[in-house]
Amino acid sequence: MNTKVKDFLTKYTMVIALVIVFALFCFLTDGRLLFAQNMSNLMLQNGYVLVLACGMLLCILTGGNIDLSIGSVICLTGGIAAVLISNMGMNPYLTIILCLAVGLLVGIWQGYWIGYVRIPPFITTLAGMFVFRGFGRLVLDNKTVSIQNKAFLNVFTSYITIPGLDDVSKYSALIVGIVAAIYVIFSTMRSRANKAKKGYRQNSAFADFGRAGIISVVIVWYCNLLRQYKGISVMLVWVVAICLIYNFITSKTAFGRYFYAIGGNEKATKLSGIDTNKIYFIAYANMGLLAGLAGMLCAARVGSVNGNTGTSFEMDAIGSCFIGGASAYGGVGTVGGVVIGALLLGVINMGMSIMGIGDSWQYVVKGAVLLVAVVFDVLSNRKSS
Repeated sequence: MNTKVKDFLTKYTMVIALVIVFALFCFLTDGRLLFAQNMSNLMLQNGYVLVLACGMLLCILTGGNIDLSIGSVICLTGGIAAVLISNMGMNPYLTIILCLAVGLLVGIWQGYWIGYVRIPPFITTLAGMFVFRGFGRLVLDNKTVSIQNKAFLNVFTSYITIPGLDDVSKYSALIVGIVAAIYVIFSTMRSRANKAKKGYRQNSAFADFGRAGIISVVIVWYCNLLRQYKGISVMLVWVVAICLIYNFITSKTAFGRYFYAIGGNEKATKLSGIDTNKIYFIAYANMGLLAGLAGMLCAARVGSVNGNTGTSFEMDAIGSCFIGGASAYGGVGTVGGVVIGALLLGVINMGMSIMGIGDSWQYVVKGAVLLVAVVFDVLSNRKSS
């Protein structure tokens, strides 16, 4: 096989897999997967996964470490939000800040034991999974608590509208998509110009602009589907903002590269003057903060919280990272890959749901996809070694 073709297939394996799976379910569902409402729900139903996966990626980068407690933290923070707003009548905006603080405190607690005491992350977060699930059920008093406060729900689940401009609001999603597509192409042009100016080696113009063109078309197509339903949801804005922030941190900052360095060779990283204990601490403190946010996203979307809320959410986040190309050994992974992994799982879930296939088979398929992704990662590492 041609070397360039082989490199292309290796680099874009999961993207190709996503396209194949998407096309397969479009065929199996007689095109129902492409309905505007389904395409809108595809992102909304996986919003919490993308938020959690961005934080989980930082943990995995440090050496394949994971956080098993985030599903329980979602139950705890979502439960606190539900009880404070519905039972105590607390201001919803103050409740949001308080729940984010609780999530951060949980992350700080676990980050201390992992980063500075060096308790293995698996043990620390496994203990946290039980402890915070218990606290969550105590807060909820083992009941289901609904949330009907409009102000709280609007922060996470409303759709963007422009008062008095219904026609503009209707097409706002498409306008945003066109602007985003133009930005993608402009960024590609600017990146190529900067690399040429500095004399860096770069891909061919056809490859770079071809990729930018495909991404732009997908963005405009998806935003046009959103226009046909209800437009852009606030939850989508939250998710996109989180993904962009963490993509910038991991790819454009020296601080973000510390996580990769630790996963690549922790001893060498420590000898170079980087406080590895602090990086571990930050990774898990950050994970707790994002779990707090995901707890409110989930509570707002469902409209209620109970003692089982968040169950197995950590597995979806972990699966998204590994399926998206994060290495089980640490040091490798991108936010873009995480997005691909989460969407792949989301398409599988939605496609099988539309077909009427039960949860049991959905678990089987997701587990098989995760195993294949990790096996591919392990074999790739052996070959490179």
